[in-house]
Amino acid sequence: MQILFLTHVLPLPLDAGPKIRAHYVLRHLAESGHEVTLVSLIRPTERQTDVQALARFCRSVESVPITRSRLKDVLDGLASLLSGQPFLIRRDQFPALDLRVQRLLEGRTFDAVHADQLWMASCAVRCTSGLLRVLDQHNAVFRVPERLSANQTNPVVRALLRREAAKLFRYECATLERFDRVVWVSEDDRAAFPPLGPSPRRESVIPIGVDPSVNTRVERKRPFRVTFVGGIHWPPNAEAVRWFARRVWPLVASAVPDCVFTVIGKGSPTGLGHASRMVVTGYVSDPRAYLEETAAFVVPLLTGAGMRVKILDAWCWAIPVVSTRIGAEGLAYTDGQDILIGDEPAAFAEHVIRILRDHREARRIGENGRATVEARYDWRKIYAAWDDVYR
Repeated sequence: MQILFLTHVLPLPLDAGPKIRAHYVLRHLAESGHEVTLVSLIRPTERQTDVQALARFCRSVESVPITRSRLKDVLDGLASLLSGQPFLIRRDQFPALDLRVQRLLEGRTFDAVHADQLWMASCAVRCTSGLLRVLDQHNAVFRVPERLSANQTNPVVRALLRREAAKLFRYECATLERFDRVVWVSEDDRAAFPPLGPSPRRESVIPIGVDPSVNTRVERKRPFRVTFVGGIHWPPNAEAVRWFARRVWPLVASAVPDCVFTVIGKGSPTGLGHASRMVVTGYVSDPRAYLEETAAFVVPLLTGAGMRVKILDAWCWAIPVVSTRIGAEGLAYTDGQDILIGDEPAAFAEHVIRILRDHREARRIGENGRATVEARYDWRKIYAAWDDVYR
């Protein structure tokens, strides 16, 4: 098929879950014989070399620059309050994207349009007719503000989050009906919405895949770090770091005096209280030096949807993972075998302390995680399911 592939993020470098999902789906489609034209939004910090690297898999790569500003966010927020359109959707509507897609459709013939994430869905619907429409729905997006509202103490913010969640749910339900195929990354997300009609091919679940042959084990010697990896600009990650620093870390630090809590990712967390022995690195393009010193990889998320690729990465590295249930949601795991699950501060801290103290147990859990990702999340094994979507 001739596929027009629309992405919200440039699928390189592979430093975030949405990029990893889009990258390996794109590669699978190209390697399966489809001819793919990629149209991607790009941020000012992204590199032209990455755009050029993607051209190896694509007929062409079209990039649409975007910039954000606080003024635009404020204006979009006010417009959202006065309408039924969710803020998260309105903020990322760009006329330049529609124009680029329309020009491509005028000059070429396509068989299908692939919208990667909900943010690309409206462009796919507006600009295409008569094509097979495929939506890769990374998340049940409404769940993010819905769950954030449950943990919010400010009543005004809580009300705004609930309103945004309700708007998103209505928007997602209406959008899903406009697509011929909808692909979910987890059964949990699929179950959050009404079924999409009688056709068994209308919906499918294909988890996010990674490449364990490239993302290899990390050799660790005398590890002492408790590490979190994720962009702090994403509210669920910021909330997770605050909860861990305030509620869990003091218990761990008092029990194991030599350990260090390390936060790796874009942004700087705020509201951490008096957390001691904590290092915030900011964005690191290659975190392997920190990973070699990491005893436990923590995913203390209280909010989220879809799948946490950070756990797949930690499993590839054979680093033991401690997570909340929401953090591990959407993954096939066995608590106590390839991951340790704790939802309360004391239980979470107990698991981290156990990993720090018992190196044999840490190795067992890390190796079991590696076995899980090799068996269940290697993209070369599981992405054949995309062939049924594009039959």
